[in-house]
Amino acid sequence: MLIENDEFTISSFKYSSGVEALKVHNSRGYLTFLPFEGLMIWEAVFDGLDLKMKNTFKQPYPGKQITDSYGPFQFHSGLLASGNPGSEDDHYAHGEFPLTPMDSSFVYVDEDTVTISSQVEYVKGFGDHYFANPSVTLKKGSALFDIKMFVKNLSECQEMPLQYLTHINYKFVKGAKITQNIPDRAFELRTSIPDHIHPTKEWLAFTDKVAKSGELINELDYLNHFDPEIVFFGDKLNEFVDDAVFEMTMDEKHTVKVAFNTKQFPDVTRWLMANSDLQVAAFALPATSRTEGRMAAKKNGTLIMLKPQESRSFKVTTGLED
Repeated sequence: MLIENDEFTISSFKYSSGVEALKVHNSRGYLTFLPFEGLMIWEAVFDGLDLKMKNTFKQPYPGKQITDSYGPFQFHSGLLASGNPGSEDDHYAHGEFPLTPMDSSFVYVDEDTVTISSQVEYVKGFGDHYFANPSVTLKKGSALFDIKMFVKNLSECQEMPLQYLTHINYKFVKGAKITQNIPDRAFELRTSIPDHIHPTKEWLAFTDKVAKSGELINELDYLNHFDPEIVFFGDKLNEFVDDAVFEMTMDEKHTVKVAFNTKQFPDVTRWLMANSDLQVAAFALPATSRTEGRMAAKKNGTLIMLKPQESRSFKVTTGLED
């Protein structure tokens, strides 16, 4: 036990894999953090409901890329590249950051909030050089929490690519309904097929039907439609609203939310998948661009280039509605 007061309890432990963790409880539930591994949120449980996707990982592992430990509730995709690499890309899926060892991590506590904040300096000889500061704030009596990322290009003379997505992996609940304050016409079904996807005839027929109709899937009804994955891209959200709000009603008592500013995140990805190993309803993944790798973003003009000493900040509010 590290800290305990009337509202919050904070404890530390280590998984058998060697990965260190912090568990932060409030009166509604808890978050389990990996403060020295990309500041992932490994678990999110509130009002007795486990919010995280079903997956095959029983614990987190150290590694070089997200596929070495693909079991978190939330991770940071980026920062030099994000998403599935294309044929011209040379980066890991979801970039270098998700499992990056942090240099330091701090816990800030007051009467109403707890913030976990981690820091890392990334540097390569003759390459990119940045400082990143992810953090998460949990409030008193609330099952909503703020996920933040600050990144600064530390180079004195060269620009740095920035491509970022907040990857939030909610559980897949059959019959769940999704709503958003963005019109359906802002979304487009992904029709490219990444290397890790092995489509069936039924899936190809279904996705062809969806693509032709322009329909956005807002209800998790037929499970066989989501094996393999279905992905939608929402583009230029800042043309519709300043602040995007996505909600998914899991049942009569539980609704989860993802909210963000569309100037920070002009794009969003929806990732839906359900089979016996992986069941996930990542209904809103705020992003700076489509998640098709760095070169695709560069060609589309959506790859951010940070000037020397320039910084960017991002914030997402998510969790179980109060």
